Amino acid sequence: MAFGPNGDLYVAEGGFGGSQTTTTADCQQVPSPAGPYSGAFSARISKINRHGVRSTVVGGLPSSETSPALGKLVSGVGDVAFIKGTLYALEAGAGCSHGLKGTDNLLLRVNHNGSTTQVADLSKFLKANPIANPDAADFEPDGTWYGMVSVGRELYAIEPNHQELDRITANGHTSRVVDFSKSFPGNTDWRGPTAIVRNGRFLYIGTLTPFPIVVGKAQVLKVDLKTGRFSVFANGLTTVLGLTFGPHDRLYALESMTTPGFPGPGELGTGQVVQIDPSGKQKVIATKLSFPTAMTLGPDGALYVSNLGFGGPTNTAGEIVRVSIPR
Repeated sequence: MAFGPNGDLYVAEGGFGGSQTTTTADCQQVPSPAGPYSGAFSARISKINRHGVRSTVVGGLPSSETSPALGKLVSGVGDVAFIKGTLYALEAGAGCSHGLKGTDNLLLRVNHNGSTTQVADLSKFLKANPIANPDAADFEPDGTWYGMVSVGRELYAIEPNHQELDRITANGHTSRVVDFSKSFPGNTDWRGPTAIVRNGRFLYIGTLTPFPIVVGKAQVLKVDLKTGRFSVFANGLTTVLGLTFGPHDRLYALESMTTPGFPGPGELGTGQVVQIDPSGKQKVIATKLSFPTAMTLGPDGALYVSNLGFGGPTNTAGEIVRVSIPR
């Protein structure tokens, strides 16, 4: 999610997936149980005005879902961000490996008339630039891009499956900043970067750990934009899917699920928001969220969270909830 210059909230949506197409005979597939994927074109970007009214900015974008064995989990548009009033969208549900032959995961520029222009082909970048230690048992050829943030005229995007942070310029040049698949101090396990936010010359990146969930194993990493070097900023977190900064340089981390095990009905109401002081002290400020997937700071100084964004009860619509920051 991202607030635009006019104060409206722009939301990336995954769509409904779809069983219209599969590509098992056409290209490398995602290994079982996640694959094979199937897909259609129902992802979109929505705009929510100050009165809570939703409208579609762009529709008909690639949407794909995992196999029934993994719960038919849906990917579509991963994130949105602004550069000087222009909206950009990060695709996560496209690609032949996601059941949509002839498509790729792209960084798109959204034009004022609702059309889109390709800025960078991220599927091709991944295939041409493999990471040091890919996970063969859970490999996504086209990636599952999750978050991005603008820095000047550039965008920084993260991809959890390949465990990487990449820089994309306005003319589409893409380069890798960090390969998190390489071991780093204190960690040898898989860490999927998900949430991303900027504060000064640093990027802060939240991580997701493998399922089944182990409480307290996720982290926030701090990346120096000038050098690409990074360190661990915060430990003891769980399934971090959103980050944003608020007053007094406090970082807010969105934990999607906070009990051990696999995602399911038992995880309803276990999501929460954690306030992290510059000193590292942590405090839970909001609880009882259900499968939240993103968070941003609003122009009114409150946190806005996409709730029921991942799974959830059948026929339950996603929602945006407002969380007041304690003084």
